[in-house]
Amino acid sequence: MPRIKAPTVAEHRVRQREALLNAAKELLIEGGVSAVTPAAVGAAAGLSRPSVYEYFSSGADILTAVIEDAFPRGNAELQSALDSVTSPAERLNVYVRVTLRLAAEGVHRPAAALAAAQLPAECLARLSELHREQAAPFLEALRDLEVPELTITARLLRGVLEAAMAAIESGASLPVVTERTLVFVRSAVAPTR
Repeated sequence: MPRIKAPTVAEHRVRQREALLNAAKELLIEGGVSAVTPAAVGAAAGLSRPSVYEYFSSGADILTAVIEDAFPRGNAELQSALDSVTSPAERLNVYVRVTLRLAAEGVHRPAAALAAAQLPAECLARLSELHREQAAPFLEALRDLEVPELTITARLLRGVLEAAMAAIESGASLPVVTERTLVFVRSAVAPTR
């Protein structure tokens, strides 16, 4: 019988699952989707492969759990920061600042690794849904600002944000990247005369 390393069995199971998810995220970031196997995740978490199957039925199940785990913190922080902001221009400003800060903290890395991967259809669908939820405040602010060509403008600005996140991940200064990104965003939404 394995040793329980928590006050209760329920807490032990929560901790074990969390350890498996953390191991899966690291494997995903370092080696891509193909590195996320039950055996590899178990080994990285210090558990046997059979123990992994107590929590996840397959590698795809692990990836689904990583997807579900990758977004809540970022989305919650974004929502919290946006809750008291009413002006659409300020909502864009806060959205960019929080998104780039989260990128600097590495919060987006599992989601970015998943987005670049060959995933099962159900994983892709859920990933897409979570991305839409995350982008909703950004799109709402653009809509409220009545930017021309909303869909094209939103896609272009999303590209700017993705490039900014990549720059931060490559070691660029968060304050510099944030201010330059805001210059691009503000110029894209400025009323044309």
